[in-house]
Amino acid sequence: MDFNVKRLAADAGTFLSRAVQFTEEKFGQAEKTELDAHLENLLVRAENTKHWTEKIMKQTEVLLQPNPNVRLEEFVYEKLEKKAPTRMNNHELLGQSMIDSGNELGPGTAYGNAMIKCGETEKQIGGAERELIQSAAINFLTPFRNFLEGDFKTILKERKLLQVKRLDLDAAKTRLKKARMSDARAAAEQELRMTQSEFDRQAEITRLLLEGVSSTHAHHLRCLNDFVEAQMTYYAQCYQYMVDLQKQLGSFPSSFSNNNQSSVSGGASISVPTIPVSASLPSVSAGHGSSTASGGFNELRSSNGSRKARVLYDYDAASSSELSLLADEVIVVSSVPGMDTDWLMGERGSQKGKVPITYLELLN
Repeated sequence: MDFNVKRLAADAGTFLSRAVQFTEEKFGQAEKTELDAHLENLLVRAENTKHWTEKIMKQTEVLLQPNPNVRLEEFVYEKLEKKAPTRMNNHELLGQSMIDSGNELGPGTAYGNAMIKCGETEKQIGGAERELIQSAAINFLTPFRNFLEGDFKTILKERKLLQVKRLDLDAAKTRLKKARMSDARAAAEQELRMTQSEFDRQAEITRLLLEGVSSTHAHHLRCLNDFVEAQMTYYAQCYQYMVDLQKQLGSFPSSFSNNNQSSVSGGASISVPTIPVSASLPSVSAGHGSSTASGGFNELRSSNGSRKARVLYDYDAASSSELSLLADEVIVVSSVPGMDTDWLMGERGSQKGKVPITYLELLN
C-alpha cells in the first residue's frame, strides 16, 4: 500500500510538472525544445495525408452511394459486423419497372417488346454498377480506411508520446537552471541526461513511422489505378450495353422510333458515334491493362536480374535509403530478396536506393 501511494504521488508530480511546463511555454516564460526540420516536415506530410484521405474517402462513398440514409444504414451494419440487406439499385428498379410494364402492355407489341429490352439493359447496367461498387470498396476504400484506423492511429499515439517526452526534457532543463546546491545540480543533470535519451529514442521511433507514409503513398497510388480501371470497365460496359440496345430498337417499325427523330432530317433514328467501341474504349473482356506491367515486375523479381525503367513521375526520397527520381529519366532497377513488393532497388550512376514501382515503367 505504501508503495502504491508513493507511486501515485510520483505520477501526480510528473503530471503537474508537465502541466506547468506546457503553461509556461504558452505564455513564453519557458524554453521549448524544437523538433528538427525533417521531422516537422514528416509530421506535416502525415497530417495532410490523413486530411485528404478522409476527404477522398467521403466523396467516393457519396459517388458510389448518393443516398445518405442508405450510407448510414450500411455504416451501422458494418459497425454491428452484420451483412446489410441486399436491395435493388436505381438502375435495377427502373429496369424491373420497364419489364413489368412491357409484359403488362404486351410483349408481342413493338412498344411492349421495346420496353422489356430497355428494362433488361437497365438491369445489366445495375449489375455493372454493383461490380464497380464492390471493386471500389475492396481495392480503394478499404486500404484508405485501414491507413486511417491503423497506421495513422499508431502515428498519433507515438506523436503524443513524443510530446510528453519533450515536456519532460524541457522541465528537466528548467530544474537544472534553477538548481543552486551542488547535490541538486548533480541530480538535475542526471535527470536531464535520462530525459534527453528518452526524448531522442522517441523522436527516432516517430520518425521511422512517419517515413513509412511514403510506402502508404505508393500503395494508395496502386489503389487509385485499380479504382480508375474499375470505372473504365464500368463505363465501357454501359456504353456497349447501350449500343447493343439501340441496334435492337432500330429494328422496330419507324412509327415506334424515338420522338427526337422529328427534328432530324429524313426521319432517321438516333445515331451513335461511328467509331467502333473496340477502338474508342478499352475492351471490357480484354482484362486489366496493368496486368502486363505487373507481369514484367514479377518476372524481374523471379529472375533476380536487372532491367532499365523509365520514371513516370518526380519522387522525393523520404529517407537516406531511398532514391529521388525525376520524370522521364531512365534508371536501372533490380530486385532484392526480402524487399517489399511495392519497391525495387534503383541505380543511377553511383547513386543507389529504394524506388516505388508505381513510379516506374519497365523498358524492353
